[in-house]
Amino acid sequence: MMDESGEWLVDYIDEIEATTGLLWPQILGDGTVSSNDLGFGKTTKGEENCEDSCSKKRGRLKSCATLDKACREKMRRDKLNDRFFELCSFLEPEKPPKIDKMYILSDATRHLISLRCEAQKLKETNDELRNTIKNLKAEKMELREEKVKLKAKKEQMEKVLKEMNMPSPFIPHFGYLTPGTGFAMNNNKAVPYQMNFTPRMVMSQWISPASLDTSQDHILRPPVA
Repeated sequence: MMDESGEWLVDYIDEIEATTGLLWPQILGDGTVSSNDLGFGKTTKGEENCEDSCSKKRGRLKSCATLDKACREKMRRDKLNDRFFELCSFLEPEKPPKIDKMYILSDATRHLISLRCEAQKLKETNDELRNTIKNLKAEKMELREEKVKLKAKKEQMEKVLKEMNMPSPFIPHFGYLTPGTGFAMNNNKAVPYQMNFTPRMVMSQWISPASLDTSQDHILRPPVA
């Protein structure tokens, strides 16, 4: 059984070798056999077309990348030019825009320095005004306190003046009486004035200046011996 099975297997291999041209290790190891003889050195038409299309695609990709980079650079420059135009129109609105970018930058720097100096001066002025306002508020508080004190003092003085201007009560002077004014009452006591009689006030008489002169008294009125 073994011999018969081995024989049919060898016959089957011989048939496959004859029909398909199967390469055995002896042929592959032979140095005289070239790759063209084995069928590996030749390229088909489909493979060549595929390589050509791949190379064309690579070229197109490179060209597209270059175009994109150029477009981006152009857009960046256009935007920068617009910024310079706006800056120039802001610095000198009444004059036509200049092309020299260095001049525009130097002019903008000069304006910026002047604006910073002006802002510093305004800040110092603002600080001075705040200090002045603070001092004025303190003075206002002092004046308000002084006003309250003066008002209280004024009220006190007005009260004193009102008390001084009040009429004093009438006090009759009984030093001088007219004759016949006294009369006797039932208890035999003298009354200095009659009933329902207001006595007159005693006034001092007027004396001339000549009567008051005492320089000639030793002649006119010599002393008694």
